[in-house]
This record gives sequence, structure tokens and C-alpha cells, in this order.
Amino acid sequence: MTSLLARRALISGRVQGVYYRESTRQEAQRLGVSGWVRNLADGRVECHLEGPVEALTPMERWLWQGPTAASVTEVLLEEVACEGLTDFQVRRTDT
Repeated sequence: MTSLLARRALISGRVQGVYYRESTRQEAQRLGVSGWVRNLADGRVECHLEGPVEALTPMERWLWQGPTAASVTEVLLEEVACEGLTDFQVRRTDT
């Protein structure tokens, strides 16, 4: 049985208004990662990722790239508790 890990990511750069959240959802679904993504009021994007390390590792690499129009300058990652999510959602902006 594969153990699940969870990580919180804060992504900085030109990541809002460039299809970053929806692209993240699509990539997460392709890799089999559960979680959510949302814009933050300070211009960053936050996401919560859950899955086996074999899926999280390429997902975390992808966060540095994002969609074509994005320009990522920083990705901060921290281990967090699993929420037991079964899909990946785009959430409303945190204000």
C-alpha cells in the first residue's frame, strides 16, 4: 500500500490571470493528485496537494513551470496533514 503525503505550496510570480489555477487542476488530475488551488489576495497562488510521492514529485516540478503565460519566481513547499480529498478543485480567491 502506498502512503499518501500532503504538501502546501505557495507560488509567487506572474501566476494570477494567466490560467494558472485551471492548468494546475488539469495537471493534478493527469498525475492523480488530489487537493485544491486558489488565488491569494497578495498575488500568489496557494495549493494543497495530496498523493503518493511518485505523483507529488512531478506535480511539484510542474508548479515551477505552470502554463505558458506564467512566470514563476518562487515555490515554497511545506508538509501538512492530509485532508482525505478525492479530487482536485479550483477554489475561490482568499480575500
